[in-house]
Amino acid sequence: MPDNLYIPSVDLRIGALEEYNRRQKEKAAKHFKKPEFRPCITLSREYGCTGYPAAEALREIMVQRTGEEWVMVDSDVLEEVARRHNLSSEILKSLGEDNRILAQVLSTFSPRWKSNHDYFLPLAKHIVALAELGNVIIVEMGGAVITRHIKDSFHFRIYGSAHFKSAKLARRLQIEAEEAEKLMLRGQKIRNNVSRDFLDADCNDPALYHLLFNNDRCTHDKIAETIADFIWP
Repeated sequence: MPDNLYIPSVDLRIGALEEYNRRQKEKAAKHFKKPEFRPCITLSREYGCTGYPAAEALREIMVQRTGEEWVMVDSDVLEEVARRHNLSSEILKSLGEDNRILAQVLSTFSPRWKSNHDYFLPLAKHIVALAELGNVIIVEMGGAVITRHIKDSFHFRIYGSAHFKSAKLARRLQIEAEEAEKLMLRGQKIRNNVSRDFLDADCNDPALYHLLFNNDRCTHDKIAETIADFIWP
């Protein structure tokens, strides 16, 4: 099965975010007291590894175990929400306009972050605000770095061998193995540069994460089950 069949459409993910936000508003209107434990999970991956199937499987498990709604958010969702102006004002306006942790989080980043705030500052604000609400799975976007100061945040990373990642890319994009390897190396280099230049961090640093998963040896279902057991046994 092609890898892209595992990736939920942006429309579906935005719909989930909209429903999640609606329920949060309903609870707030009923003077709902946020439970003490509403974790935020971040999942990052090396370029070429498969993260979305694990994230979606994890979301389904956490819904079953907690009895509450969970939402999966990635850069495509946030960018599309921002593009759809009416929807963005409905969903994102309530996600923490005056976030009390944001300044603390951003103060740890390099000066280059502030010089590129037109893109990165709004993105970070929404990620931090979602993380504070809890019951959210943040896929990539530097989530492990941006949310590391937030209570009950858990961080995981998927890595793999060069052969595994190149083969995945070749199958998904229907390209030759040599081209896939070049794409894999170039894509990872870009991610490393973004992490270093804008987050002042090394996304490959194992100290950022609670657990690491070898994609060569771990299926997305096993990754999801292990993370769920780690957080909510």
